[in-house]
Amino acid sequence: MRKLVVTENITMDGVIDASEGWLTPSGGEDVDQSDLIEALREQSSAADAVLLGRVTFEEMRGFWPLQTNDKTGVTDYLNNVEKYVISSTMKEPQWQRSTVLAGNVQDNIRELKGREGKDIVVTGSITLVHELIASGLVDEYRLFVYPVVIGRGARLFEDAMNVGKLKLTDCRYFRSGIVLTCYSAYR
Repeated sequence: MRKLVVTENITMDGVIDASEGWLTPSGGEDVDQSDLIEALREQSSAADAVLLGRVTFEEMRGFWPLQTNDKTGVTDYLNNVEKYVISSTMKEPQWQRSTVLAGNVQDNIRELKGREGKDIVVTGSITLVHELIASGLVDEYRLFVYPVVIGRGARLFEDAMNVGKLKLTDCRYFRSGIVLTCYSAYR
């Protein structure tokens, strides 16, 4: 069975909301991020599908396909990976290799997880992620923790959310000050 992996950029106080702007590494944009980029490539090679909520999908569709000088590999990955967007209103995704999933979210995710393949990664998409957590469908969390405290905004884990038990499976520190923590979820 495929794993459903929630991958988020997150602050030390648990905020994943990018409405205040994208998080930047310690030392600014000039810090060497080659180790972080390598970790992103490793994760990309372990996944063959991306699951997104409609809002995050539309934001990404409006940005990534237009990038022409991306040295991270994210543009190529997102343009070529299978993308699934959860939406009851979208009819045509207008991004190659994208499929709209309407109907019951939990049934759609269980069906995707039952297919042969690699990991399915969910990123951003806070409303969808909260529903997946509440439904017990998340198998793993990969959190890129930025050394910043925002104090407000949407958080990955809301009050009284039934996350279940987590087991730390990996922890990596990057030159930028970002720390990747990986947790397996089990009940």
